[in-house]
Amino acid sequence: MTAGHTTSSGNVFADLGIPDAEQRLVKSKLAAALQRSMREMGLTQTAAAARMGIPQPKLSKILRGRFDGISETYITEGLRKLGHDVEIRVKPRHDGIGETRVLEAA
Repeated sequence: MTAGHTTSSGNVFADLGIPDAEQRLVKSKLAAALQRSMREMGLTQTAAAARMGIPQPKLSKILRGRFDGISETYITEGLRKLGHDVEIRVKPRHDGIGETRVLEAA
């Protein structure tokens, strides 16, 4: 018996059939950027949470991918408070449902 494989859609949450897959992917990418920033700055969760003006347990929840009750805006505001510029761009309308993407500048 050989093991088959399935090509990913690019969104692991969608591949697993998890509700709100696109939102979860966006929040995951934002949380990953937050974690990288903390590492680059040498910040502990406690220090980062203080700079962001949020409780440390809530930051821990974000970093562990527990996004219930956490908006994309909440995470982007945290990134801003750590010194990042966050850009939101709305592209021209097209047929169908649009998508949300997180693009990191080099």
